[in-house]
Amino acid sequence: MKTRVEKDTLGEVHVPADKWWGAQTQRSLENFKIGTERMPLEVIEAFTILKEAAAAANRRLGTLEEEKGHVIEQVCRELRDDGTYEHFPLVVWQTGSGTQSNMNMNEVVARRGNEILEKNGQQLRLHPNDDVNRSQSSNDTFPTAMHIAALKSIQTKLLPSLNTLKETLQQKQEEFAHTIKIGRTHLQDATPLTLGQEISGWVYMLEKNEEMIRQSSEHLRNLAIGGTAVGTGINADPRFGDWTAEEISRITKERFNSSPNKFHALTSHDEIAYVHGALKALAADLMKIANDIRWLASGPRSGIGEMTIPANEPGSSIMPGKVNPTQSEALTMIAVQIFGNDAAIGFAASQGNFELNVFKPVIIYNFLQSVRLLSDGMTSFQEKCAAGISANEEIIEEHVRNSLMLVTSLNPYIGYEKAAEIAKKAYKENTTLKRAALSLGYLSEEEFDKYVDPKKMV
Repeated sequence: MKTRVEKDTLGEVHVPADKWWGAQTQRSLENFKIGTERMPLEVIEAFTILKEAAAAANRRLGTLEEEKGHVIEQVCRELRDDGTYEHFPLVVWQTGSGTQSNMNMNEVVARRGNEILEKNGQQLRLHPNDDVNRSQSSNDTFPTAMHIAALKSIQTKLLPSLNTLKETLQQKQEEFAHTIKIGRTHLQDATPLTLGQEISGWVYMLEKNEEMIRQSSEHLRNLAIGGTAVGTGINADPRFGDWTAEEISRITKERFNSSPNKFHALTSHDEIAYVHGALKALAADLMKIANDIRWLASGPRSGIGEMTIPANEPGSSIMPGKVNPTQSEALTMIAVQIFGNDAAIGFAASQGNFELNVFKPVIIYNFLQSVRLLSDGMTSFQEKCAAGISANEEIIEEHVRNSLMLVTSLNPYIGYEKAAEIAKKAYKENTTLKRAALSLGYLSEEEFDKYVDPKKMV
């Protein structure tokens, strides 16, 4: 492999000749050979947005030459348009401030920018720290990139997937609006409801989840940029943070602002922990929905069997014809992962020491994994399961007809005690409620038929 020599404040380093990164990136590669988890592409993209915005702000402030600012902005746009990010190889398990990923971006932009400047015959040269990182510190840029990446991923991936699943379940709610089935509480028979009513609970869960995610995500619009090293804004114009946030808003078409308190923004990640709490709530509801569906579809002959779900693939390597609720299983495993991510994020967010939290990479890695898994999981579940749900009307009617809990409708007419006596007699003698009621003499046949009507109980 051909290499070139790069220098930093510690000396010379050999870097692959075909890569745009510099000495500090190479040192990180060599010092942190840990795991396979790379810095998420969403964070790298967010950094290109930030560096472009910072260059534009510095140009406006007159703290960076126009030519340098323009070429930095050009390179950042090139990197986003290309989208492969091959020059960003660093792992998550690095310095907790994300300094090495910030420098990776600075070095790549500087080297590529210098290629452009040289090609255009200009004498100016970009320096990773002095130009690309001007008015900035890793301590305020990395948390800024975290918030940009988090908000964009929620807006472009999570909410569209959630909305599509919600709309599919709304269609099922309407489709089964008049399908009367037996309700269940404590895994035991309860009074009737319609299948549409049951599904309406799932729909409302997703509506509330969307509301909570949107509301909590507003806090991600606060950016640390402008705080530099410890929150005081040293080496940056007092206007830099606000102007950079304006430029980020322009590029992303999302509203962002520089946080009113940078000391908070550098050392606390309560905002991301708060938003992830809403993601955990979504995961909890998806767990419930997926479990309900696989229970209702259990069988096909020895389970509840009130619902039929698509048969997407063979379910067993030994039992011919077996079909399993695999989409429910995938979605519930995702929910478990999100619960684990929430614990990791919560603990990491609690570890801010003095002016800086140094658990930033693991926080954003877990957050973005949660968004990605939830988004992909809901899309898969919607397409491969929810859209193909059908009701097994015959089984549903049989369960309603045989349910002892229809006796509840008699409470207003003969009282709880006598109604319970009817239910116990019917269960003990394996007979119908009607026969038990007539045998005990508590109602006439006409009265029973009038009072015990599932259609009036939903």
